Parts: sequence; C-alpha cells; structure tokens
Amino acid sequence: MYKSRNLPNSRIEVADALRGIAVVGIILYHAVEHFNLGSPRELPLSLPFDGTVFNVLTVLLSGKMYGIFALLFGLSFFIMRDNQAQKGKDFSLRFAWRMVLLFGFGVLNLVFYNGDILTFYALLGLLLIPAGYLGTPALWVLTVFLLIQPVEIYSLLSGWKPDVSPMMKYYTEVGRANAEGTFLESAAASLRCGFPASWYWFVWKGRVTQTLGLFYLGLLFGRLRLFYDEGDHLKVWRIVCIVSTALVAAGVIFGAAGDGDVNFGKLDSLLHPLFNLAILLFIVSGVVLLWYASAGFRKSLSHICFFGRMSLTNYLLSSVLGCTVFYGWGLGMYKVLGTTWSLLVGIAIVVLQIVLLYQWSRKHKRGPLETLWRKLTWIGSGN
Repeated sequence: MYKSRNLPNSRIEVADALRGIAVVGIILYHAVEHFNLGSPRELPLSLPFDGTVFNVLTVLLSGKMYGIFALLFGLSFFIMRDNQAQKGKDFSLRFAWRMVLLFGFGVLNLVFYNGDILTFYALLGLLLIPAGYLGTPALWVLTVFLLIQPVEIYSLLSGWKPDVSPMMKYYTEVGRANAEGTFLESAAASLRCGFPASWYWFVWKGRVTQTLGLFYLGLLFGRLRLFYDEGDHLKVWRIVCIVSTALVAAGVIFGAAGDGDVNFGKLDSLLHPLFNLAILLFIVSGVVLLWYASAGFRKSLSHICFFGRMSLTNYLLSSVLGCTVFYGWGLGMYKVLGTTWSLLVGIAIVVLQIVLLYQWSRKHKRGPLETLWRKLTWIGSGN
C-alpha cells in the first residue's frame, strides 16, 4: 500500500501551461469538426487545402489534447489525495463526491454539446480511488497493461470485436436534432443520445483503457514528482522525448496514407491509439523540457497558465459558444464553413475566452466553475 512521502506539493505551473495548451487544442479541433456535427459535402466557404489542414490537425490534436487532460487529471488526484494524507485524512469519499459533481457538470455540458467528456472522466475517475492505495510497482504494471490496448490485442488474436453497431443510430438521431431542431430539441437529443454515442465511440477507438491508463500514469508521475525540477527528473523527460520522437517518426513513416493521414491497415485499431500516446508524450515531455530550460519559453506560456487553471470553465464555455455558431438552432455555420474557416472561428473563440477569463483572473484565483466545484467538493469539511 502506498503511503505519503510527506513532501510539499507546490503549484506546478508547467502543468497549468499544459492544461492551457490542451484547452486550446480541444477548442480548435471541436471547431473544425463543427462540434461533432460534421458538414454537408459541398460547402460555400471551402478552400482547396481544407483536407490537408484537417489531416494535420487530426494528427496533432485528435485524442492527444484529451489525453493530456487525462494525464493531468491523475496528477491532480494525487496532489489532492496526498495533501489530505499528510493531514491524516482519507480523501476517497470526498473525491467520490467530487466525481458526482463533475458528472453534473458533464450533464450540463451535454445540453449544448453531444460529445461531452466530463461524464466519462467522472465515471472512470472513481477507479482512481482504489488505484491510490496500490503500491507503486503494482500500479506501474496495471498502467502499462492498460496503455498497451489489451482489448485491441485480444481482438486481433481472437477475432472477437466489441459490438458498436448501435453507435450510428445514436449519432444519426443527435446529429439530425443538432442540425435541424430547435435548441430544446437539440438539448433533449444530446441528453438522450450523447452519452451512449460517445461511449460506443470510445470503445471503438480504444479510448476506455487508454484514458484510465493515462489517469494512472498521471498518478504515478505525481508520486515520482516528475513535473518538478528535482534530481534527475529532466533526464527522465529527455529520455521520454527521445523515445516518443522515434516512435512518432516511425508511425508517420509506416502509417502514412496517400491522403496524408496516418493509418496502419489491419493493425490500425491497436497501433493508432499507441501512435496517439507517443505524440502525447512527445508534446508533454517537450513542453516540460523547454519550460525548465528557457526563461523565454516560460514567459511566453505564462500568459496561458491562467487559461489552464480555468479548464473546466473554458470547456463548458467553448461548448456554449461553438455550438451557438455551428448548430442549426444557432447560426448554422456547419453548412457554410469549410475546415480552414472553421479553424479561424475556433481561434476567435479561444481569443474571446482568453480576453474574458483574463479579466476574471485579475480578481479571482480560480475560474467561476472551478470556484463552485471546489466549494461544493469541500462542503461541510471546514476547508
């Protein structure tokens, strides 16, 4: 059983910067996907290089930004749990309540955006509680097992495949409501069909085990204090960066398709999640190394740290703004804007949120939803 080392858990600014990067990446990719709505084949405002832009953004952002969130989610759990352990308190029940609250935020997000991730994080997050008691060697074994995509390996060896056939029925229903319905019709369809549609998609893409594995990896990184510039930690990150770079390069070479996308043929269900993991680790290790090596890099990213500290607020606010722009009950831009123009809309949403939340950050330490989440988490505790 793991016991606290009673070391101080000071604020990790590079983790805030990574959250900020992840938030920006998620907003931009949601925009080019029209917040899960897709688009007709012929669009009035399209450009010849839209396909290339979409492929590049898919390789850089799809799955990687949510993966960074998952990693940092596990890190946050460790910090909160360890802080309570140092006070002689067990954080388990309080964290379970915190996940109930997160699920509620996810349901609120589903009112606007059918591809909500918070409900999944809340449910899978409950599995962090037993993991927190495991010794570090046992947790490493479990983490590696989850990250190597065990379901996909079994599927390839046995021929069995999980049944995701209901997925299209749910996506068709919610897509029609988002495109053609009123706001209330869209919200009802998203609440009814958004979660099961996303669940089947998660299973299909191998995201269930990978997300949980990244939760646990973040927990382990917290135990090892890897995000602090201590001891040989930067040497560890250099190794991670070198290995992940090599894996990404190999993936690009062997998985390059004719249209510029990355596909590994019959092994794609297994190798694509691992390719995403390699890109994720490349991004994280690169940011950490540059953060501690370059004052200029730290200064440039310091302007996004507050954005990362308000990731919950940013996530929900981007759903409200983005769906208003693209869905049929709003401006209906899903049937007008191609990838590049949609990307510019995503950039505009990011800039608007930065301006709004920067003003908030001048008087408040946390975002509005983060403040509410914290107060409700510790209700009745005296904290």
